[in-house]
Amino acid sequence: MDHPFDFNTKRVTDREYREKDKLHASQVNDLRKAAECHRQVRKSAQTYMRPGVRLIDICQHIEETNRRLVEAEGIRQGIAFPTGCSINHCAAHYTPNPGDETVLKYDDVMKIDFGTQVNGNIIDCAFTVAFNPVFDPLLNAVKEATNEGIKTAGIDVRLCDIGEAIQEVMESHEVEIDNKILPVKCIANLCGHSIGPYKIHAGKSVPIVKCGDVTKMEEGELFAIETFGSTGKGRVFNGNDCSHYMKNFDAGDVPIRNPKAKALLAEINNKFSTLAFCRRWIEDKFPRHIVPLKQLVDLGVIDAYPPLDDVMGCHTAQYEHTIFLHPSRKEVLSRGDDY
Repeated sequence: MDHPFDFNTKRVTDREYREKDKLHASQVNDLRKAAECHRQVRKSAQTYMRPGVRLIDICQHIEETNRRLVEAEGIRQGIAFPTGCSINHCAAHYTPNPGDETVLKYDDVMKIDFGTQVNGNIIDCAFTVAFNPVFDPLLNAVKEATNEGIKTAGIDVRLCDIGEAIQEVMESHEVEIDNKILPVKCIANLCGHSIGPYKIHAGKSVPIVKCGDVTKMEEGELFAIETFGSTGKGRVFNGNDCSHYMKNFDAGDVPIRNPKAKALLAEINNKFSTLAFCRRWIEDKFPRHIVPLKQLVDLGVIDAYPPLDDVMGCHTAQYEHTIFLHPSRKEVLSRGDDY
């Protein structure tokens, strides 16, 4: 029987929640600054992107605007990873390499995925651009699935429950292309992820299909909730011509004999640390970087992230937001007027 004067039935009082929230105040303020920068950059990008513009120009416009607005300062604050502009059947991890003259077309479906970081606190957020209204149902399906994932997420929520909720919404949609009705499928082997300081993938994966992962979200964690929809097979495979690279977070001291590879690694450590980078960003100082970069990949010091492709001829879409789990609520940091 409850004590007659025990009127506080909460496990934690509101005052205790506020005190616990103060523990994350510095991190959250950095994240909010990065998120506001991200909103301003994508607003600028959405007015710049149009058919006939080269993809490399789109990426450079986004990256230059990002650096200027976040007041880039080495690895303390700036760009979190290369600007992804994956087209059609390519779902992720594509950015133009030096010399790539690919031009955006009216019938393309392009995923814009870029990040901003302040003191290593990363905002990872993505959206999809399509000029042909025939693809609107595909974009709406993925956007609704992402919002359902955000709605389901929270402290003590099992990751498998989020995946199941996302899949149910995503696969309730279909799209008509060239007089064919195509179901929208979740790309089963892509997922969201937890985010750590200077670490874009911090260990936990947020599935977008039903699975058996009973790992739970926890208080104080930062997550990228992202979903991918496809009119193809719903699975991606490694493509060619890799552009994304990142230093292995757990790589120790590895003996490197090639002086060019050693110099390249020193540059990567200095400019990017454990943040992702692309070949365009090292082209100026290391115009002949392909061989030493491959040597670093072979040694396990650098990880390569090739483009991820579904079947040729299909179309894929992506939407993503970064959320923070406060003690008593969740905050969708990257939410804006656009999505």
